[in-house]
Amino acid sequence: MPFDPKATGPLDVSPLLRLMSGGAWQIELAHERDCHLVIWITRGQGRVMMDGHCRGFGPHTAISLPARTLFSLELGRQSIGQVLRVGEAIPCGLPETPMQIRISDMQEQARLNGLFDSMLREQQINDDYAHRAIRSYADLLGIQLKRQWQSVGETQSASAARRLCRAFCTRLAQDGEGTYNMAGHASELGVTPTHLTRVCKQETGKTAAVLLTERQLHAARSLLIRTSLPIRDIAQSLGFGSAAYFTRFITQHTGETPSTLRKTAGGDAKTQALHP
Repeated sequence: MPFDPKATGPLDVSPLLRLMSGGAWQIELAHERDCHLVIWITRGQGRVMMDGHCRGFGPHTAISLPARTLFSLELGRQSIGQVLRVGEAIPCGLPETPMQIRISDMQEQARLNGLFDSMLREQQINDDYAHRAIRSYADLLGIQLKRQWQSVGETQSASAARRLCRAFCTRLAQDGEGTYNMAGHASELGVTPTHLTRVCKQETGKTAAVLLTERQLHAARSLLIRTSLPIRDIAQSLGFGSAAYFTRFITQHTGETPSTLRKTAGGDAKTQALHP
């Protein structure tokens, strides 16, 4: 697609741990984002839930997550890597489906490292051409990932259980207003809540209800710390019947009230600004 200088959204590379700079919950709770992510793990191990499935990963693993993909990430203490973010409104050649690829060939590892290094250099230059250059390198990265995906043979058909869990995760990512509870999602998918619960537990290690709760909790905490919306408006936007119910939900799962979480996050942001 042609370059569009008016397209908005993030377009940057940052250290892996910056994904959780405001707390591990930012990546460990199931959620979706409004940007494409490519996570390049160069050291350490962990687990990623995406595409209705949970898998472990080790060093030299590339994880590609299209915008609006429900995922969660658990990082080991020694994990190191980089993350490319591309706003969903920015045309790019990144994969359109979630991918997790172990890069074992040293030349391919060096090629990916080189692309990330090139994007970082352009980010530091930050002139009139940097944005376009980063996007061009992102396109090249997308080509490399697609080639690797084909070479490792990750095209086998998914099981019925995985297809169902994938469909449920897609529905969670699309239901930002909390229109459906777990039983409602099961009904729309044509299965019983018990069957959906069993399948999600089998594929992700978490029940359908836990995935739904995590997605609501992540959205709620994000709105509390990143916006100045009144708590009652946040509660309403996420499908909670009342501000009181929303407050009980947040307190039950975090041990703090919504207002306390918001104040704490504000203090942390000021500290980071003073001590970057």
